Amino acid sequence: MNLSKSHTLKTLLPLASKWRSEGEKLVFTNGVFDVLHVGHLHCLESALALGTKLVVGVNSDASVRRLGKSPDRPIHSDLNRVRLLAALSCVDAVVIFDSDTPLPIITLLSPEVLVKGGDYDPSCTDRKNSDYIVGSTETLAAGGKVHSVPLLKGYSTTQILNQ
Repeated sequence: MNLSKSHTLKTLLPLASKWRSEGEKLVFTNGVFDVLHVGHLHCLESALALGTKLVVGVNSDASVRRLGKSPDRPIHSDLNRVRLLAALSCVDAVVIFDSDTPLPIITLLSPEVLVKGGDYDPSCTDRKNSDYIVGSTETLAAGGKVHSVPLLKGYSTTQILNQ
């Protein structure tokens, strides 16, 4: 098993610094990625197209349970979800976060581009609104950009599980 793309914040931050010194443009996105599907791949490939290195934050098992998606989620453990994401050529680094949001990672990483799926609105500034992209305020304040990638119709984990 090759987990060379799997990182903790302690190993990710120096790597990000090295990449920046080499002229790379860091893109960050995050999610549960519980049942990896074409919609996820579309979002990840689209995110990478906005920069040169893609860092993916993955909710820990405990944070997925706190999200209240359903009692049987996550289906796959965080380590297995990281392993699958790390196998994708469009992903350069994966980091698990245990907090309710990836804000601590985003703040420390300070990506040049922050990306979420199309169910979020990059222009929303109300942190209490479900359309708000966590970390967008901080990313914009640091001179970065925030993007929303249109979702592929018919591809959501919840929809797939309900079928």
